[in-house]
Amino acid sequence: MGFLTVNKIDFEECDIVTSEDNRKWMRENVPEDFRPTTGVPLPPQIFNEEQYCGNYEAFFDAREEHAVYAFLGLTAPLGSKEAEALARQEHQ
Repeated sequence: MGFLTVNKIDFEECDIVTSEDNRKWMRENVPEDFRPTTGVPLPPQIFNEEQYCGNYEAFFDAREEHAVYAFLGLTAPLGSKEAEALARQEHQ
């Protein structure tokens, strides 16, 4: 959450411990392909509105690859490392 705050990416934290509705929604909206073979998906699971983005490990990987905005389904702001990398790819 600190990364999102520092980068001025709006987010809403949904507590699944105190809200059965949030817990149920998360479990129902993680795609089958991303669910564990046994048990239920563990938090944190990351969504952009209704669109599933991934779990924390996938988010961490996106951070390491300077691809967080793409991971979240957002447009990288001008001047960001991600936007610069995308611009280089387009010019190749």
